[in-house]
Amino acid sequence: MMLIECPWCGPRNETEYGYGGQAHVAYPEDPSTLNDNEWAKFLFYRTNPKGLFAERWVHSAGCRRWFNAVRDTVTYEFKAVYKPGEPQPITTTNAPAQGGTK
Repeated sequence: MMLIECPWCGPRNETEYGYGGQAHVAYPEDPSTLNDNEWAKFLFYRTNPKGLFAERWVHSAGCRRWFNAVRDTVTYEFKAVYKPGEPQPITTTNAPAQGGTK
């Protein structure tokens, strides 16, 4: 069993969380101009890298808040967790670091 640290509640069992997909996905500026192929790419196409990856998680059995995490997709180890709106602390394959390193 793995412990995941909620930024609000602290470390909890992995069964309390739900995966929310890739973090830092830019939403379309004008959604009404997208055709079906562009919508499909926005909704369903995500990167699937090997290594550090920024993800969204929800503490569904706890505070029910969403947060971001940097996780190594090879080892499954969580390298950092951070609240929405906070700078990403570690450089990943899907979003540049905005803060320092951890």
